[in-house]
Amino acid sequence: MKTEAQTQSAPAQDKIWTKDFVRICLANFFIFLGFQVTLPTLPLFVEELGGSDGQIGLIVGIFTFSALLLRPYAGHALESKGRAFVYMTGLAIFVLSVGSYAFISVIALLFIMRVVQGVGWGLSTTATGTIATDLIPPKRLGEGMGYFGLSGNLALAFGPSLGLALTGHISFTSLFLICAVLGLTAFILSSRIHYKRVEQSEHKAATVKFDLFEKSAVRPSVLLFFITVTFGGIASFLPIYAEESGVAGIEFYFLVYAAFLMISRLFAGKIYDKKGHLYVFPPGTILIFCAMLLLSWLPNTGVMLIAAALYGLGFGAVQPTLQAWAVNQSPDNRRGMANATFFSCFDLGVGLGAISFGQIASLFGYHMIYLIAAGSVLFSILLYFYLYMRAAVRTAA
Repeated sequence: MKTEAQTQSAPAQDKIWTKDFVRICLANFFIFLGFQVTLPTLPLFVEELGGSDGQIGLIVGIFTFSALLLRPYAGHALESKGRAFVYMTGLAIFVLSVGSYAFISVIALLFIMRVVQGVGWGLSTTATGTIATDLIPPKRLGEGMGYFGLSGNLALAFGPSLGLALTGHISFTSLFLICAVLGLTAFILSSRIHYKRVEQSEHKAATVKFDLFEKSAVRPSVLLFFITVTFGGIASFLPIYAEESGVAGIEFYFLVYAAFLMISRLFAGKIYDKKGHLYVFPPGTILIFCAMLLLSWLPNTGVMLIAAALYGLGFGAVQPTLQAWAVNQSPDNRRGMANATFFSCFDLGVGLGAISFGQIASLFGYHMIYLIAAGSVLFSILLYFYLYMRAAVRTAA
């Protein structure tokens, strides 16, 4: 029979919205807002500096590759040096690198600072996902990660549209300084969080072991890779593609996408917690597949916004589901490395998408970006069912 103290502590243990969880969500919002403001405006900045489509794709892509290279170290450092060290170091590097864009006038220097920004992004985003999983009750991890993802989604709702709006009224110098201030706000908030201490007892040998990836997180992470290829095409070239096609309202695309992303996160995590990824991943990827086909067509603003809604619903369901799947399968002392593996595949998908799609756009036109992206999503669906059936056969045996 439970004592009164146990009865009172049970709801507290299952509580998601603690003070620290609110702080990590706010910090995540501000760092993502600083990032999202630059997402559609950086290609325009490269164009102003005289860059080509290939250079745009390279500058966007190299950011994710530098983040990718830092992920394994970040995952190891989260378990050996602690959450606060990795997160706040990453935020500081991000602030300094984005602020430096305000004073850059040469593409080569921008390329170098994008590499530096990727380092900060790789450290901070690997850390923030791990910190969030530390703070969420295990039984509500899918739901909690959905709520945590909303902080980034809110930034996505305002960031790209805000950036595009500001470029018509202020200089790129002012724009990048604003982004640096947003990152600084995240840094200040992060200093108020009570972080999980690194265990130095029976798991010490495991936490100091350095690996390039966490094996238990590979399957959901690889599936994510084929999905985030689509993100590289949208982030890098959709504003330019829409302008070339005479389709107005690109700023509304990001608003609609983010709105439906948030709607999806309100229920997708709960479905995952109760029924598993089979009820979330396939429907979500089908929606993303349809969105890519619509963007390859792109006859008018209405179709573009329908694609935004479908992509938001799909990605909002798929991304937190795959992250919760990756973390749930890993040991407690390997959560940092599991998140590192997950975001490494995220970065690799975005980076390869941006770089390869830049070349594809130059050779075949922008519409081919989204046809090829649709093929990548279709492959992800087929791979999922192959892995699912193989696991079912092993269980039956």
